[in-house]
Amino acid sequence: MDAIMKIMLIGHRGYIGPVAARHLAQALPGVELHGVDANWFKGSETDEFPDDAFSSQRKADIRDLGPDDFAGMDAVVALAAVSNDPIGKEFEGATAAINSEAVLGAAKAARAAGVRRFVFASSCSMYGAGSDSFRKETDTLNPLTAYARSKVATEEGLRPLATDAFMVTSLRFSTACGASPMLRLDLVLNDFVATALRTGRIEVLSDGTPWRPLIHVEDMSRAIEWAVTRDGDTLIEVNVGSQDWTWQIGQLAKDVAAALGGVAVEINTNAAPDNRSYRVDFSRYAAIAPDHQPKKDFVEAVSELAAQVKRIDFADKSVRESRFIRLNVLRGHVVEGRLDGHLRWRG
Repeated sequence: MDAIMKIMLIGHRGYIGPVAARHLAQALPGVELHGVDANWFKGSETDEFPDDAFSSQRKADIRDLGPDDFAGMDAVVALAAVSNDPIGKEFEGATAAINSEAVLGAAKAARAAGVRRFVFASSCSMYGAGSDSFRKETDTLNPLTAYARSKVATEEGLRPLATDAFMVTSLRFSTACGASPMLRLDLVLNDFVATALRTGRIEVLSDGTPWRPLIHVEDMSRAIEWAVTRDGDTLIEVNVGSQDWTWQIGQLAKDVAAALGGVAVEINTNAAPDNRSYRVDFSRYAAIAPDHQPKKDFVEAVSELAAQVKRIDFADKSVRESRFIRLNVLRGHVVEGRLDGHLRWRG
């Protein structure tokens, strides 16, 4: 790069942020990274946070950002979100307000401030109940949850904002997984690894048949790098992942067990069907971002995650009762009066 690129990561103290920051700092020499986060999960770090990757960090709610906050930035990456289906169900109003309304507000403010590139962390979950066919970007969307609906609404709102001077990229990520300094264990692969290590078995709550594409957080970071540096179309909405990392949930559990060794797998074959099943076509991403394709090895990813989980003090709690489940942290903040029902800090 001839000039120093300045990138703002909104939601930088979430699961993806620290891994993306480390990657961008290495891949884009001289880059300036600026982090903004509501700090809901500060204190839940499992490993040292890469503070040295950032030129600045500050606490702020994405709902409160205006044009002045984006002055001088070349690119903005919107990672901030109410992050999964259980939280979306319990905090549906906040999910819409943050994941959609606030992200669109940030995009408009960034455009007004002269930012050139806006990257939105979208999701393949918007395909919802899929057929046997692989879902393409042009297929009809079928969001089944508040989280998925919020992603659809944001993409719809971003489309008319895209211009030659304001390039918009919506990265429809597969289900995230892998080690991170801000580890989450409410993601399917991460849950399987953690519960296997804690209990010696993996319990699949569904009948094991739903399909789900996965992507390692390091490969998500490679996609973000591509999005903040790409040229071409003013608007791109693209599925990000790979066919090699697409599993039926039951088989994923078996593959995790095999990678760890000595782990039993229990599948609830009598469970009610889980309609959140979809396979995704990633051919467009392969064509337009050939140098940023997913490359993480599955066994290596499981091994790294296992090593991280073994270092964690769970305070005698089960995986699903721990602070590494995002809903538990938010509920705790609300019960203790630190956050209100709209997930805003009190006082």
